[in-house]
Amino acid sequence: MAAEPQPKALTRKPLLLNKVEGSQEVVNMAAIVPKEDGVISVSEDRTVRVWLKRDSGQYWPSIYHAMPSPCSCMSFNPETRRLSIGLDNGTISEFILSEDYNKMTLVKSYQAHQSRVIMILFVLEMEWVLSTGQDKHFTWHCSESGQRLGGYRTSAGACGLQFDVETRHVFVGDHSGQVTILKLEQESCSLVTTFKGHTGGVTALCWDPIQRVLFSGSSDHSIIMWDIGGRKGTAIELQGHNDKVQSLSYAHHTRQLISCGADGGIVVWNMDVERQETPEWLDSDSCQKCDQPFFWNFKQMWDSKKIGLRQHHCRKCGKAVCGKCSSKRSSIPLMGFEFEVRVCDSCHESITDEERAPTATFHDSKHNIVHVHFDATRGWLLTSGTDKVIKVGAKNVLQL
Repeated sequence: MAAEPQPKALTRKPLLLNKVEGSQEVVNMAAIVPKEDGVISVSEDRTVRVWLKRDSGQYWPSIYHAMPSPCSCMSFNPETRRLSIGLDNGTISEFILSEDYNKMTLVKSYQAHQSRVIMILFVLEMEWVLSTGQDKHFTWHCSESGQRLGGYRTSAGACGLQFDVETRHVFVGDHSGQVTILKLEQESCSLVTTFKGHTGGVTALCWDPIQRVLFSGSSDHSIIMWDIGGRKGTAIELQGHNDKVQSLSYAHHTRQLISCGADGGIVVWNMDVERQETPEWLDSDSCQKCDQPFFWNFKQMWDSKKIGLRQHHCRKCGKAVCGKCSSKRSSIPLMGFEFEVRVCDSCHESITDEERAPTATFHDSKHNIVHVHFDATRGWLLTSGTDKVIKVGAKNVLQL
């Protein structure tokens, strides 16, 4: 039930603090260094770089380290200054950064996957390193010994990975559009459940441990908010991108979801509102408003001597309707439709101006974003893109 794309998705320009340039290939992942004016980045050009801001106002590498294979992902823990780096050859290498961020020391490397590492999470509380790879495996290792503790084969290559410390549940999203929930023990795991709501592959996951809500972004341009903790089974759709969703981040203190896409769009969603589930699309052989037959309903077409019509669906009530009975368009922000979508004429009349009030803001990053990182302490937003550039945005970007 994807929203019909609109040509004007982006309406505001973010305030850019700085651009970090110098990588020779795509910057696959980057993170703001907490309490420091610095950035850590990993790139397809095989480099790990730590950029610190100089007196000139520009970022320059204080660390430039070449890896044996393209760097696909990373996970940085500020408390221990442990940097875990996933490589294209399936290796995970762990480093400790010095206090002044001018030196990195290799601690260990281990072969976690048979092919490219897609995502890494370091869990300090468990001393675990969780990872997914193109080999369709989720694995977890002991970060102290480097020993493999266990693994699980997913139905497809996995891009999304999140972990809940309290329940030891891991969430894995894969290219088939499925999300798998596993319960991890020290050296074993058990399947809790799987669910699927996207028509495309899952490209990003984000977990809110307070509200116990999981967000999944997809190549179908949509985001779904899954109520995990409430066990209500609710799945709220958010439609705000014109291309695949590449990365998600969540600002807990303001209850804002930040989504970034291949369309260059940064969408900041206000999740502190009562949202509604989109209805299931109803099946019918004729328009549920005027009873005109659809083009496959040969019997009713013959009996009524009428030409069959094309079927559409109202995004608000889910009824099957013809084009004449759904000639209007409207945004329905509380259902996640920030762009105007098809609604039947009666639903269009029932939607008030208050209900059309937007619940998200849109910003143009001016580059194809592959990853986003949000620093809640300063309200800074970092994006890395296929244009080999890292951009750091000002905190007022996140004010709705």
